[in-house]
Amino acid sequence: MKRGKKYLEKSKLVDKTALYDVAEACALVPQTSTAKFDETVEAHIRLGVDSRHADQQVRGAVVLPHGTGKTVRVLVFAKGPKADEAQAAGADYVGAEDLVAKIQGENWFEFDVVVATPDMMGVVGRIGRVLGPKGLMPNPKAGTVTMDVAKAIEEIKAGKIEYRLDKTNIIHVPVGKVSFGAEKLQDNFQTLMSAIIKAKPAAAKGTYLKSVALSTTMGPSVKVNAAKISE
Repeated sequence: MKRGKKYLEKSKLVDKTALYDVAEACALVPQTSTAKFDETVEAHIRLGVDSRHADQQVRGAVVLPHGTGKTVRVLVFAKGPKADEAQAAGADYVGAEDLVAKIQGENWFEFDVVVATPDMMGVVGRIGRVLGPKGLMPNPKAGTVTMDVAKAIEEIKAGKIEYRLDKTNIIHVPVGKVSFGAEKLQDNFQTLMSAIIKAKPAAAKGTYLKSVALSTTMGPSVKVNAAKISE
């Protein structure tokens, strides 16, 4: 893959053979940004588990202390008083069958997170095939299937992110923006890592944190010393 001049220039700041301490990595990553916009800083965590086995799944959600720096649009499937509650809590879209029809008929995806009350999951299930691949299907483990819709919306808007393994046993999640600076990025990153360490499945054997890296959306990867990451 051919890299641009800016990327190659910024790559010189990173020692490809080094494993950086968390503080060093969080200070270095913002310097590797190559874009004119405020790039997202992402964490890439390879785990020593096998996602093909149900008892080795790693999935959950955590509220980042400084948020993600992104405005999150929340869609809520609810009816009656729960729909009113969702509106009052600041949901961007609230509905039931009408929203299912809109998503099915118009291929409409102007939202980032979906929350549903348990009684609405039968309705939501009709569009599971389109929500699932986009990572938008509500899930009790992530706190997005709940009767407490107000709390769910509040946490999501405050910077709650969901983490889950992909097929290659890697978790990819945002931990903030370049503009956050080293300290806030470190706070967010440590909070995320503590949650992932606590979510270690009992069936996982051997080294749990195989490799950890931070990068901006368009910048080079900075490898983090996984052995020094504590809860």
